[in-house]
Amino acid sequence: MRYAKLQKGECQVMPYPNPADIARMKQDKNINLYEQAGLNVGYLSYNVEKKPLDNLKVRQALTMAVNKKAIIEAVYQGAGQPAKNLIPPTMWGYNDDVKDYAYDPEKAKALLKEAGMADGFSIDLWAMPVQRPYNPNARRMAEMIQSDWAKIGVKAKIVTYEWGEYLKRAKAGEHQTVMMGWTGDNGDPDNFLATLFSCSAAKDGSNYSRWCDKSFEDQIQPARATADQAKRIEYYKQAQVVMHDQAPALMIAHSTVYEPVSKKVSGYKVDPLGGHYFAQVDIKE
Repeated sequence: MRYAKLQKGECQVMPYPNPADIARMKQDKNINLYEQAGLNVGYLSYNVEKKPLDNLKVRQALTMAVNKKAIIEAVYQGAGQPAKNLIPPTMWGYNDDVKDYAYDPEKAKALLKEAGMADGFSIDLWAMPVQRPYNPNARRMAEMIQSDWAKIGVKAKIVTYEWGEYLKRAKAGEHQTVMMGWTGDNGDPDNFLATLFSCSAAKDGSNYSRWCDKSFEDQIQPARATADQAKRIEYYKQAQVVMHDQAPALMIAHSTVYEPVSKKVSGYKVDPLGGHYFAQVDIKE
């Protein structure tokens, strides 16, 4: 529908295109298709206050059961990369030494057995009702995760609400697992790590894992307090190690951001932080 409006000239810029339309847009002679690595992440938070997600082995098992590469192909149409850290690889302070959890259903089953849950369990899986650059099709993603978890004996019930209700209920901690994501506001790792997974964020509801970890705080708080870039990088690299080891969420993807723009438009630039600025833009009629 929105692409049709762009084609008809009813609008000139279209954020958040459907990944399924990208191939056609690349062939469209009337459109410039801008692309760049998104300063974003799509993830699934595990509510660590709810059983059995208070058990690290269960969280690790659920993480290892998900085929992220298949999700990148089916949901993102290949326009992204599997995430192993919360912050994207284009951001300073990214820790590339972190080794992602391998897709390994058999190891996942073994971890569930160690956790005393060899027979599996039932869980809810909240799917966003909206399309975002970091998650272009949450329903499809939820169905794929549901299918992956079923292979290790975990029965997931997909739940969704209108967006405002979804956020309100998630902030109240009603969920067991909930799809979320983030596009950076300012290009600083603190904007991801502290905003989404700090203890203070757990209290105010924006940490949907409700995870409050002292060893994580011991990295992100000193990083906030110093202006020394080298020290901040070390703190943030260690924070990513803690987060990986404790697995409060399943890191899914960093998406490529596309923005189709009419060729009648000149002077438009894609903002890495997701904004849209038209001060220097002109339209040729």
